[in-house]
Amino acid sequence: MFGVRFHGRGGQGVVTAAELLAAAAFSEGKHAQAFPSFGSERMGAPVMSFCRIDDKPIRTHEPVSEPDALIIQDRRCCTRRNCSPG
Repeated sequence: MFGVRFHGRGGQGVVTAAELLAAAAFSEGKHAQAFPSFGSERMGAPVMSFCRIDDKPIRTHEPVSEPDALIIQDRRCCTRRNCSPG
């Protein structure tokens, strides 16, 4: 299974990027899922989203704690905490 975690701020398209990646994988015949993780919805607040892609059905629905790829759309999101671990 290939897992991707996106970090950014509200309004930067972090959730949309994960959904587009999942849709592209699905259109290629893969199984895919995408979902966000954020606190209160407001512009500029820290946001994470996740995407999983696999050849077989995906049964897990937890956040991607050990991603194969990490996409950081705003590097300031990683100054207070390390973005690498779960």
